[in-house]
Amino acid sequence: MTATRPAEFTRPGVTALQRLPEYDAELLTAGGNQALIVLGDQVYNLRITRAGKLILTK
Repeated sequence: MTATRPAEFTRPGVTALQRLPEYDAELLTAGGNQALIVLGDQVYNLRITRAGKLILTK
């Protein structure tokens, strides 16, 4: 998790969750159940299980 300056949380109405980007897993997988995510030179596999859970593997 990325650290955020404490001053940002003292303002009314600002929470950590409101400041995080949000992505729809079904859009990432283009309606399927798997997507590849690249971080630097590493490739990860994101999979949506039949139970609706997410699994991220290297």
